[in-house]
Amino acid sequence: MTRSSTSLGLVIAVIAAATFGLSGALAKPLLESGWSPAAAVTVRVLIGGIVLAPVAIMSLRGRWSALWRARWRVFAMALIGVAGTQLVYFAAIERIPVGTAVLIEYMAPLLLVGWAWARTRRMPKLVVLIGSVVALCGLILVVSPGGAARFDAFGLTLALAAMVGCAIYYLVAAQPSDGLPAVALAGFGLLLGGLLLGLIGLTGLVPFTTSTRDVPMFGAPVSWWVPLLVIGVVATAIAYSTSIAASEMLGSRLASFVGLLEVVAATFYAWLLLGEQLTIPQLFGGLLILIGIAFVRSEKTDAAIEPASVPPLESVRT
Repeated sequence: MTRSSTSLGLVIAVIAAATFGLSGALAKPLLESGWSPAAAVTVRVLIGGIVLAPVAIMSLRGRWSALWRARWRVFAMALIGVAGTQLVYFAAIERIPVGTAVLIEYMAPLLLVGWAWARTRRMPKLVVLIGSVVALCGLILVVSPGGAARFDAFGLTLALAAMVGCAIYYLVAAQPSDGLPAVALAGFGLLLGGLLLGLIGLTGLVPFTTSTRDVPMFGAPVSWWVPLLVIGVVATAIAYSTSIAASEMLGSRLASFVGLLEVVAATFYAWLLLGEQLTIPQLFGGLLILIGIAFVRSEKTDAAIEPASVPPLESVRT
């Protein structure tokens, strides 16, 4: 990988984190107006998939064989990266504090470091270990998972499942494209994931309620569909397509560490749009995350141990 390619990948990854982070500040008024988390996510994902669908089709340029070859990758993205991870996360926050659930889910980069260690039986380089610890400390400061914490074994298990799902998302996203554009993987993955979420909602396994009440946005009441449209286009369509493109360029490990900036961005948007407090420890935590990313980025990548270099899903299946 060339230095210019890595630099471009980092820029794209930062864009992905910045757009992903916007969803929380815009979704909160929807949830307060009566939307259930599962319903909001389902509509968000479907909007993102519909927006990306024509772009995804044009990007294929009639090469439908590329989509067929990547069918298991698309299905894994839809089932785990889009639907499964979000469902178990929402189930977790019903039982444990949000800060705790977010902290556990975003430990996915550490899981990827451990997975590469176990798979290759080669200890990660010191800069990666230092970067992991520094980034984790920064994440703890940004999330501040204190408050009324309580032990709930099942809730913690669900949060751990979300962490595994997040790690798998980066592994799937970082797989060799084999001719499938990132926007096509994102578009078809979102459409299929949205349909799966909708079917689960119809079964009643998770609360699925909506509301048509106006919601506050930018200091004034707006129709309920305005924040949903922004979330669907910016925080879903753009976010997923750029995140997948960055993962293909950077590999799963580095992309997942840069993805921690989503938590920093979400905190900033909550301060800017919702007036939530932004503390000095949170700012310091964001700085630590950047330092941790810099440590991981400074590693001299060896293609033989890069976590993104996993066998294609087809070969795993067989």
